[in-house]
Amino acid sequence: MSAAQSVGPQALPALQEQVEQILAEAKRQGASACEVAVSLEQGLSTSVRQREVETVEFNRDQGFGITLYVGQRKGSASTSASGPEAIRETVAAALAIAKHTSEDESSGLADKALMAKDLQDFDLFHAWDITPEQAIEKALICEAAAFDADARIKNADGTTLSTHQGCRVYGNSHGFIGGYASTRHSLSCVMIAEADGQMQRDYWYDVNRQGELLADPVSIGQRAAQRAASRLGARPVPTCEVPVLFSAELAGGLFGSFLGAISGGNLYRKSSFLEGAIGQKLFPEWLTIDERPHLMRAMGSTSFDGDGLATYAKPFVEKGELVSYVLGTYAGRKLGLPSTANSGGVHNLFVTHGDEDQAALLRRMGRGLLVTELMGHGLNMVTGDYSRGAAGFWVENGEIQFAVQEVTIAGNMRDMFKQIVAVGNDLELRSNIRTGSVLIERMTVAGS
Repeated sequence: MSAAQSVGPQALPALQEQVEQILAEAKRQGASACEVAVSLEQGLSTSVRQREVETVEFNRDQGFGITLYVGQRKGSASTSASGPEAIRETVAAALAIAKHTSEDESSGLADKALMAKDLQDFDLFHAWDITPEQAIEKALICEAAAFDADARIKNADGTTLSTHQGCRVYGNSHGFIGGYASTRHSLSCVMIAEADGQMQRDYWYDVNRQGELLADPVSIGQRAAQRAASRLGARPVPTCEVPVLFSAELAGGLFGSFLGAISGGNLYRKSSFLEGAIGQKLFPEWLTIDERPHLMRAMGSTSFDGDGLATYAKPFVEKGELVSYVLGTYAGRKLGLPSTANSGGVHNLFVTHGDEDQAALLRRMGRGLLVTELMGHGLNMVTGDYSRGAAGFWVENGEIQFAVQEVTIAGNMRDMFKQIVAVGNDLELRSNIRTGSVLIERMTVAGS
């Protein structure tokens, strides 16, 4: 049986009806306001290793979560059950919690006038009618291509094809109800290379709303093999201060940390190194960072945020200057600022990039470290101090010389932002943060 279209746009009316029932029950039990999110998901995941099938899993999940208010008191509850009894019990549980919490003047629904009205279809749902047998075949082809790509590929650590379909409907007692269906399909391959007593592991993958548009399984396997084999012979380098180039798939993490630093929760708790930074030049003059939530088929597209507010395109950084925080309704009220319609996060972030690919950025760097893997979570959000284990490649005269491992890269994020020399045109398209490789003028590389 294939993972067919039982979860999709056709399921939205029933989920919307369930939202209406939950809102009515909350009102009946005495809540002064309520918001609810209902979800329905299903997926297929198949994994192979060493030319054998490891797992075939089909999952289907549904549930809802509610947040209700009694004046300025708030209670939340969730369940994976459905039906009238589950609704009554979950509402009652949330009410009981609300009655035992303290009043919070910042709590409550977002303003009714700001609710999204024009709910667009961004073409996010593309069911992939693929059978487990077909999924296994694609995974086996991918792994076989990796083994065939290089004689030094001696082992595999799993090749997985996954397909996911989901529906989400949000509604609140202002009368807003909005929902959408979406899909996410992926193919990943992890391989192990071995030579001269050393083993190295690396991977490659692709993600797409449309399964038919995933990268060819052969190319994914070959790329995973090439990456693993290229790391053989890796060694530390002496401690130094040099330029560092973050590959595109890692550069998104730098901007993800930036988003965390300008997000409401860290700001109102006074736990961000960018508290009070509005109007400051944080990046070079040429760099702009903006949000575009209404792109067709993009990973982060949506008409409304987690509070039901209409999303809109906007810059966070304009010509290097921080011009907006990332705020939902609650955080905005805590800070005395309007919501930026970012409850639940940022939708489709774009970073200004130039015309140079990664090879051109290596030539511009001359001598330094190309980082292709990061380990640990070494960011102090209060001070901005950044220190993480890293692996990659040492570069001399603009060309890769040898693989590097067991080093730590360190700096302060304020300095790192200001010292961004260039952003490449090798855009990472598998994430909701679109950036190319990022070249930073100078960081400390601690090694042997």
